[in-house]
Amino acid sequence: MDERTGELLTAARLAQRAGWCADLVSGMTTALLHEHWNGADVEMLASGVDACGRKLPSNAWMALRRLGWTVNAPEGVRVNDRIVRMAQEQAGRVLRAASWRADLTAAVVATWPGDPRRRTPQEWDAVRQAAPGGRPLPSNVITARTRQIATFLKARGRLPADVFELEGVPRAARMLLLSACDRQQAGIERSESDPRRAVLRLQLPVRPDPRTYRDWTWVACPITLPPTVPAGAVLHLPTLRITEHITDRITDGKVRADLAYTHAVPATRRSGHTVALGVDWGLNTLLSAPPPACPTTAASPPSGTAPSSEPPESWPSNTACAACPNTCTPKPATTSDSSTASAQSATRHQSVIRHQSVIRRWRVNTCRRANTLWRVNTSGCGTRFSTCRHADPISTTRWRALPRGGPSIRPSPPARASSTWKTCDRWKPAAWAPP
Repeated sequence: MDERTGELLTAARLAQRAGWCADLVSGMTTALLHEHWNGADVEMLASGVDACGRKLPSNAWMALRRLGWTVNAPEGVRVNDRIVRMAQEQAGRVLRAASWRADLTAAVVATWPGDPRRRTPQEWDAVRQAAPGGRPLPSNVITARTRQIATFLKARGRLPADVFELEGVPRAARMLLLSACDRQQAGIERSESDPRRAVLRLQLPVRPDPRTYRDWTWVACPITLPPTVPAGAVLHLPTLRITEHITDRITDGKVRADLAYTHAVPATRRSGHTVALGVDWGLNTLLSAPPPACPTTAASPPSGTAPSSEPPESWPSNTACAACPNTCTPKPATTSDSSTASAQSATRHQSVIRHQSVIRRWRVNTCRRANTLWRVNTSGCGTRFSTCRHADPISTTRWRALPRGGPSIRPSPPARASSTWKTCDRWKPAAWAPP
């Protein structure tokens, strides 16, 4: 609602006015990026100190002002200082992020391999040593940067001087970083009657080129908070992202708010926790999970006994071994070698823990491999995160898809044995077994 006129704004009208403000911000951001998209300025900003040796503020817009990097609105357009802050904040974040890419590009160019498509082990060691934090850096990050530089080399016949020549000036996104503003530009309050709702107040222009401050009015935007936001959380100013779609000469747009909040959490207890297995997808692995330690009351299986390859019907109790629920039986920890047996059990079945703990009641879908990404579609299951085992790494890939409710991504079959399963040292055409 426009607080000056009392007019109820439609979603399309709100997106239009927010889009005018975002266009002003992105225009000034682009001007800043064109002026400071070079190695010297990015290195100065990344160093964290100014010319006098003083530490730069953590806020990007304050750091840019300390360095004297200012920008003005287009001629004839009147904006307040908070609009300039948002432009400086966005430009500062982009320039700070370019520092790491500049160091990585310089490392790849300095250790350019003889064959960009396949590095030798010595060339991998050289590029990892030259890159910042290169040892734990995923290989696909270096490979993607190498591929980008190889494309530049093929087009121009030489290597790029730095990342600024390789990538060019980035485009500024159409968004409003309200976190760089104060109450003179925007404010947010939770509704007193309904804790699930909040009201965002901000100043928006009434025309694409505001000439005076009277062309800016306060607009109140109701926001429905998701259930994941606690009722007692402190709300912070969001980032507004404006999207517009033009169909049949009609402009339809939406404004989406990336809302940040802060809430208190209880202190962590040392005991009384429920043991769980955390599984996540990685950069160069489809599935990553830490090997949990077996409970101290669990006994190691008899020598030469392999755990069952079928998923368990129910999760094991707290006194059973998660690696081999069908063969390990709990026993009281009365012997002196109980901790040694537990450690041996955890060591023997690290790989089994990674497989059997996460494939409980998963559906198996077989699909042919191609050079493109796969979507695993089954009735009642949909597209879900999956891990794979190769019956034949060249032709067939079996995908195990999570039940409904799991995270949705587009998995890609690996071209080699994923490092997640390297503890097995080989691929099993049948069920997984301990090494």
